[in-house]
Amino acid sequence: MDEAVNENFPGPRPGPFEGPLLYVSEDAGPWTHVPPRSPLDMPVQDFAGRVEIASEPRRRGYWVPRAAIFVGAAVLTAAFGYELFSILAFGTMTPLQFMFLILSTVAFGWIALGTLSGALGFLPLFAGEKADSVTPPDPAIPLTTRTALLFPVYHEDPTRVSGAIEAMADELVALGRQDHFDVFVLSDTRGDIDGVREARVYQALQTKLQGRVQVYYRRRTDNYARKAGNIAEWIGRFGAAYENFIILDGDSIMSGATLVTLAQAMERDPKAGLIQSVPRLVGGSSLLQHLQQFACNTYGPSVAAGLAFWHRDQGNYWGHNAIIRTHAFATAAGLPDLPGRKPFGGHIMSHDFVEAVLLQRAGWGVHMMPSLEGSYEGMPPNIVDVVTRDRRWAQGNLQHLAIVSQPGLTAMGRVHLGMGAMSYLISAVWALSLIVGLVLALQGQQIIPSYFRDAKTLFPIWPIIDPGAALRLFLATLGVVLLPKGLGLLLEWKRARREGNAMHAVRSTIGVLYETIYSMLIAPILMLTQTVGSIQIFAGIDSGWKAQKRDDGALSLRDAFWFARWHMGIGLFVAIIAYAVSPGLLGWMAPVVLGLVLAGPVSWLTSRPAGRFSRWALSTEEERTPPPILVATETRAAEWAERLPRPTESAVLSKAA
Repeated sequence: MDEAVNENFPGPRPGPFEGPLLYVSEDAGPWTHVPPRSPLDMPVQDFAGRVEIASEPRRRGYWVPRAAIFVGAAVLTAAFGYELFSILAFGTMTPLQFMFLILSTVAFGWIALGTLSGALGFLPLFAGEKADSVTPPDPAIPLTTRTALLFPVYHEDPTRVSGAIEAMADELVALGRQDHFDVFVLSDTRGDIDGVREARVYQALQTKLQGRVQVYYRRRTDNYARKAGNIAEWIGRFGAAYENFIILDGDSIMSGATLVTLAQAMERDPKAGLIQSVPRLVGGSSLLQHLQQFACNTYGPSVAAGLAFWHRDQGNYWGHNAIIRTHAFATAAGLPDLPGRKPFGGHIMSHDFVEAVLLQRAGWGVHMMPSLEGSYEGMPPNIVDVVTRDRRWAQGNLQHLAIVSQPGLTAMGRVHLGMGAMSYLISAVWALSLIVGLVLALQGQQIIPSYFRDAKTLFPIWPIIDPGAALRLFLATLGVVLLPKGLGLLLEWKRARREGNAMHAVRSTIGVLYETIYSMLIAPILMLTQTVGSIQIFAGIDSGWKAQKRDDGALSLRDAFWFARWHMGIGLFVAIIAYAVSPGLLGWMAPVVLGLVLAGPVSWLTSRPAGRFSRWALSTEEERTPPPILVATETRAAEWAERLPRPTESAVLSKAA
């Protein structure tokens, strides 16, 4: 099954902005125990065409929080630029100094925008209020709609996914809501080794859950358009039978109460097209995973609340752990192919952002519920896997540059697409500003400045740099960078005081300091890899589609150093040059230089299992008091792994023969 079976899609592939996205046939892969067909058309959208507006949105007063964010960021950025200009502009500013000014100001502006967004979200959280953009429903409200739980998988461990499905099904049964939910496992896995095991595990799951929650499984023989095509094919076959569907990744877990709440929220608001939960990171074993869990779960709430506050019903979609109105998605979010060759042409990779924009364009609300608990996901176990995933995301987000200027999109849609692309381009801006700054330092060391502008000047113009201004600029920048961490820590202190748990305040303080040190070391590594990735994308190099590694991610010292060889070499080179110019310059650049020089050891260390101190300092609420759904998922997954262990390749091949 490694080869594409083109007869499943008769006729030519859809061209850019035209033709149907899917060609549905009866032979789309091994189907087992499927419901009756209930097809729903999903026409491809034309970005430049007119669309039928589902409903007129209510957006009075939305400009207030948005103005607070963007005007505030503009003011901070202007102040930064003015201060830096006053430091650089002794005499006549050179083109190189001007370039450094522009690059540094752009980088600061991006940081200021994110910091102000988090600060805006901190205010309601600190006041004990909810920042949801849609009103949470009454849990006692009966459900009248049907919702499909979709698990699009690609070489995922079926025992892990089955453990999550069974645990979620048990909670739905306990709530008496099981009749309103069906489960579909939609596989894009290639090859018979993994495919045979998938079929065995999911068929056994179907049998075990029969009479409680319906479970369906199929494996596509042609994984055209990847995850987006997988979901669109399901809509074309069965979408009309379900008012809503919830997308879950291979590492997603959602409690039964959370699933019911999302379905109730969709019933309550007929204008809602999508409601995004904010999943918490759980299940990590490596040091990197614990660092990510702590950062996301400590600083993330204020960031998510801020986004919900100024996005309102024009929010974004992260591709999973969200409920979607099937009719809205089918009529408004059919994705066209983009013109040209990969990586910018072809099917849309970061489809979630674009689907949210298309829903907005058609008048459907795209909401976020940061206060909703019971939504979880995992994360890659080491930096190498983070970079692999990040490279794919970078290509998808930069692909949005071909969409952001299309006519007919909402202003907020353009903001989402532009910010998604900028989140990767900013690494290149940061890297280039460091290079230009280093060249300026070398220039100041090697070139004798001209102290006289022309022959008429009687007195020399001395290049005086105000050390006080430079220090003020440094401290202000540091404050803006670290403010989100400080706000997250304040929320943890408030929680510790409310619970009367002084040890939690101590632990969270140590955890923030610990995580901050590691984040400073990891940031230059990601800066370099994202910069190189952006260059590759613009050079036409495709990222491909690699299976996501969920665990067993410990790197050997050799592999870690091989991955980081360019990082360490560049870091050592920069350190030598900086020291040659001035030991003080090396001190200023120490955070970046250390991160690069130590990239190998850091990559290796963070891939190892977290030690006792790290687990204590970086522990999250889910680790200290695991929710029942997480405990049940782990238990069920272990049972499935013991019951149906992974077969050897020789056993599968001999059976096939």
